[in-house]
Amino acid sequence: MYSFISGTVVEKNPTYVVLDNQGIGYFINISLNTFTAIGEQQHVKLFVHLAIREDAHTLYGFYTEAERELFLQLITVSGVGCNTARLILSSMTVNEAIDAIATNNIRMIQGVKGIGAKTAQRIVVDLHDKVGKLETGGEISLIGNNTLKDEALSALMVLGFNKMSIEKVLDKLLKQMENPSVEDLIKESLRLL
Repeated sequence: MYSFISGTVVEKNPTYVVLDNQGIGYFINISLNTFTAIGEQQHVKLFVHLAIREDAHTLYGFYTEAERELFLQLITVSGVGCNTARLILSSMTVNEAIDAIATNNIRMIQGVKGIGAKTAQRIVVDLHDKVGKLETGGEISLIGNNTLKDEALSALMVLGFNKMSIEKVLDKLLKQMENPSVEDLIKESLRLL
């Protein structure tokens, strides 16, 4: 029904935002990634999904179309409702979620609070072939951490470390760390190498 809503931020919370559009305040549920992307902006455009149930009409908003598309894919999986999909998108970035699904990384998906082994397996089985087609930031991507990993890898190689050793450590760290920066990856790698 709605594609997007743009308006002035009246209220912002890690789980929702209220946007004033032409004098109407829209209460929109958001993920932590969207909350972070909004930052201090006063006027935002959110891509939305309207979930209609017997007892409620609920808006879910996303800062990027890619996040909304992944959300829509997630809610097609049996046992994954809107709130569970939002929790997944709050726990990992779009690229991390796509990477986990595309590489059958059930353990990473299970790392999300409330996601059990069966649900994680169902997500991977149902969406494995679909996530490669999702657009993420203008390019189709299966591995979200490529740039981050490549930058850390080249920096550590310049310091004289073995490429194979670095890659093992970086892969381990990327699974453990939540939204690391290149600097965080390099610091942790130096500790482990």
